[in-house]
Amino acid sequence: MPKGDSKPIRACCMISEILEEAGLDRARARQLRRQVLEGVILLCQWQLARIGRAETRRGAASKKKPARRVPVQ
Repeated sequence: MPKGDSKPIRACCMISEILEEAGLDRARARQLRRQVLEGVILLCQWQLARIGRAETRRGAASKKKPARRVPVQ
């Protein structure tokens, strides 16, 4: 903040200045946001596929052998 200026700089303006100095404009911020969201979607799809494969394997494994009782000491 300049010495002669009596009004404090708002936080949103400071952030905008920092981002501008770093070379991050609105278009780039939108692009990054979109990439992050697409990454989250891919992660969720991958997790759902893993869950589906695990359930399929668990279902196939349960048909092969019955459960057995294990004594606990």
